[in-house]
Amino acid sequence: MNYIKSCLIITILLGIGYSQCDANGDGELNIQDVVIEVNCILTPGCWDGEPVCEDIDGNVYETIQIGEQLWMAENLKVTHYNNGEEIPNITNNGVWGYLSTGAYGDYDNNPTNSETYGRLYNWYAVDDSRGLCMDGWHVPSDDEYNILTDYLGGESIAGGKMKEAGFEHWNNPNAGATNESGFTGLPAGYRDYYNGYYSGMGYNGYFWSSSEDFGFDAWYRVLDYSNSSVYRNLYYRHYGFSVRCLGD
Repeated sequence: MNYIKSCLIITILLGIGYSQCDANGDGELNIQDVVIEVNCILTPGCWDGEPVCEDIDGNVYETIQIGEQLWMAENLKVTHYNNGEEIPNITNNGVWGYLSTGAYGDYDNNPTNSETYGRLYNWYAVDDSRGLCMDGWHVPSDDEYNILTDYLGGESIAGGKMKEAGFEHWNNPNAGATNESGFTGLPAGYRDYYNGYYSGMGYNGYFWSSSEDFGFDAWYRVLDYSNSSVYRNLYYRHYGFSVRCLGD
């Protein structure tokens, strides 16, 4: 608390418009900055030189600058839209595929999995006007994912640079994984649109974009344990995929 008090006082006296004390980057110093800074002090590695990324539930995420883009370096795990309203947690497999509104699931309906891998959201939650990402952040578009993969050398090698290295979470061989980018992609798997079953944890990481296609599809990216590519494709909006937020 002494650090916070000193930081706020010094910033006010010097008349600095932005400092590390302006935790949410809104150009003002107020109680919200203090709350964020307290949470950050309690979160190991939070002060890493990047702006603090905290969702409405109080989860603080590590971030990484990749080229000109600022990415979350963890999968989203928020359970409320940015206006405070709850995102429905659908545990009934038979209901999942019939939804046309936003929802999320914990892999195998086990919230412990979400602590590491984040939650799996259908695309309707991504597209909801109440906002899935926190203020100053958004779900990246298909074009913004293209910018990322182009910066990392193209789709055939970008996946390896995006995947967390080693076998703590990825299954062997986790081919080409270096995490050179710092994206730290995890194999959170997916939730099937048809029967609501969970699958793929340890093998694949699927990430929604905000871009839709005609009909029932939306664009996504997938990382695979068996190669260093990142794949771009369309899937039904009813699937449950991971989400990464991108700085505005």
